[in-house]
Amino acid sequence: MFDKKKPTESLYGKMNRISEGTQLTGDIVSDADFRIDGTLLGNCILKGKLVIGPKGYVEGTVKCQNIDIEGKFLGKLEAIELLNLKSSSAVKGEVFIGKLGVEPGAIFNATCTMRNAVKSINELKNEPKQEEKTA
Repeated sequence: MFDKKKPTESLYGKMNRISEGTQLTGDIVSDADFRIDGTLLGNCILKGKLVIGPKGYVEGTVKCQNIDIEGKFLGKLEAIELLNLKSSSAVKGEVFIGKLGVEPGAIFNATCTMRNAVKSINELKNEPKQEEKTA
């Protein structure tokens, strides 16, 4: 009689929003996507994607799957998959990511660790040189 959907299925494609002119001080935890066009002073932990709009400002710690930044970010950021910096973005702090996309004009003053890159570099170090390979 009743459809029993998993909570994450019903949140797919849904987006929470902090509008321009709004300042939130505190922590956000969500299974859904989030867009910040206002100001967040605190931490943000998402299972989905975070978008910081052109007027958006986030100061704190962010952990999410993917993040697009058009505004400003200051703090520690962890994106499991992709950090995408638009030309209007400014990022300062410590960043841990899977992949990085940067448009010309973006300001990126951060220490950056690419999680998959560390594994790839270690694999390259252990790979035998071409002249050492045998047929």
